[in-house]
Amino acid sequence: MNKNYSYIWISLIVLIFGIYFVPKIVDRFADGSNVKSDRLNVANKQELMVIAKAPEFSFTNQDNETISSKDYEGKVYLVEFFFANCPTICPIMNENMVKIQNQFSKASDFGIASITIDPTNDTPEALKKHGIELGATSKNWHFLTGTEENIFALAKKFNLHVGRNDEAAGGFEHSGLFALIDKEGNIRSRKMENLDYPIIYYDGTDDAGVKMLKEDIDQLLKE
Repeated sequence: MNKNYSYIWISLIVLIFGIYFVPKIVDRFADGSNVKSDRLNVANKQELMVIAKAPEFSFTNQDNETISSKDYEGKVYLVEFFFANCPTICPIMNENMVKIQNQFSKASDFGIASITIDPTNDTPEALKKHGIELGATSKNWHFLTGTEENIFALAKKFNLHVGRNDEAAGGFEHSGLFALIDKEGNIRSRKMENLDYPIIYYDGTDDAGVKMLKEDIDQLLKE
């Protein structure tokens, strides 16, 4: 008898759960309110904010060709500031940039602008050698040089720190950040997790930053 009462109570609990809780769970999946983690949000389309128009530039590449921002029109592209003899963060940035290049090797509308902050040593010939050693094979990956004045001025327009520093390894200092620019020439960025502020630039020395960048490049290529 007690056993039968137990079955009745269990049946009632199951029935109440089905009537009251299951619709709420379905609704949560429908409106996405159950998705809280950044990892799950990444599976959905990110809202990529428009930060500003990317500054225009014109420099000389590793093949002694004049390359300007106009050559990147209609392309999703990255901008970084580096120098070939950098012994600290540049090797990490280089390795990650090659990984990005390889992932989007079939995308003719993707490019990279690697701008040296040491134009005295990073001549077109030196940059050509540097690119070969890195494994830069994309025709849209340009290693750019010009006058120090113009390069530093461009970095300032991007709000990216570069500068001479005799106490720094290699004699220069700079950030390890990558700028992401869309086909319309806008600097784009995802928002910080749980905030309405953009990250603005992507950390080219960090695996998580590079992973986010790859996802956002892929999204912009599909726009």
